[in-house]
Amino acid sequence: MVKSADRPPTDEAAAPAEPATAAPATPRTPAPRVAVIAHRKKTVGGGLDELRKLITGYDVDDLLWYEVPKSKKAPKKVRQALKDGAELFFLWGGDGTVQRCVDALAGSDATVAIIPAGTANLLARNLGIPEDLPEAVRIGFEGRRAKLDLGKINGEHFAVMAGVGFDAEMIADADRGLKDRLGRFAYIWTGLRHVGGAVTPMTITIDGNDWFEGDASCVLVGNVGTVTGGIDVFEDARYDDGWLEVGVSTAEGPIQWARTLGRMSAGNAEKSPFVRITRARKVSVKLRTPMAYELDGGARDRVKRITVKVVPQAVTVCLPDTTS
Repeated sequence: MVKSADRPPTDEAAAPAEPATAAPATPRTPAPRVAVIAHRKKTVGGGLDELRKLITGYDVDDLLWYEVPKSKKAPKKVRQALKDGAELFFLWGGDGTVQRCVDALAGSDATVAIIPAGTANLLARNLGIPEDLPEAVRIGFEGRRAKLDLGKINGEHFAVMAGVGFDAEMIADADRGLKDRLGRFAYIWTGLRHVGGAVTPMTITIDGNDWFEGDASCVLVGNVGTVTGGIDVFEDARYDDGWLEVGVSTAEGPIQWARTLGRMSAGNAEKSPFVRITRARKVSVKLRTPMAYELDGGARDRVKRITVKVVPQAVTVCLPDTTS
């Protein structure tokens, strides 16, 4: 009798074990080509040196780095970075720097990450981006992406607001070195200087319809709710709804302006007897006498006419997950 242990092995038993099938390699997701456009006179956290360390801590193959001495030099660098294939732009500076950059980026496939290093940082505040450098960089790489509407005034894009009259005169004064010395208080200081300014005859057309005709001291067109001086003027504004908010003030003199600003500060601007608010896709303002206008905190020359329109979903921005 043959013991089972002495039986010759079967073919199945003799066959070598099949090697384990190796898991297919996960293809490496190409890292975005990153560009930094930085206003070198602005700062937050540990400054530009810390920014470089934080960005290079991520999977970045090639970092394009541009520093400019003033915001109006930024668009040229943006266009160069686009030409060199940049996909993710970190914009370091205040609202003026961001405005100059998004004006050049509007309509492109690039994504914008905002590093709030300026005086007011109104766009960052409206989007929920903190003045915390590591967190702002993290949002740039890991935050959700959303489409942002822009406004366009006299051919130039803006992200926060545009205005003519009292608001623009106040900002023009703050631009004359005061922001560097006084920070956000510069807007309060210059605002107090201009509350006695005279009203000016003007007509305002909303989407082709006559809306206002008379004496007014200020017209504001907002893409977001919190505008000049950090005041919540347009409480129903959304950055992605395809509309612009429009406000006109007829306040004249310190007393009326005090009442108006008090209502604005309380979030009840529309309840002021000196304010009218609506929304539009296109706004035209005709002035009897030339007045300065501004966009995103940057003063522009005096004009007798402005035309403002919305540009829906004009640029992609990086947002924290909690932004509404």
